[in-house]
Amino acid sequence: MAILHIRNVPDTLHERIQELAQEEKRSLTAEVIALLAEGIKARESRCGRVAIVARIHREAPEIKLPGNWIDSATLVREDRALS
Repeated sequence: MAILHIRNVPDTLHERIQELAQEEKRSLTAEVIALLAEGIKARESRCGRVAIVARIHREAPEIKLPGNWIDSATLVREDRALS
């Protein structure tokens, strides 16, 4: 396994990680590894959602309203402009 050294960790952050480690009954090292893994997973999840939304916008056909129907967003904008 690789070794990771982290310098200049603020005291308050170090203390908070120690508290979390105690709450989870883990060593400081195990807690840091868990926090890093959770952070990476959360970031990957956010990036995945952004990619999905971008794909939907790219691939979804524009909705055509039948006849003389007006988009509700247009009506709301017009109403707000009059206020």
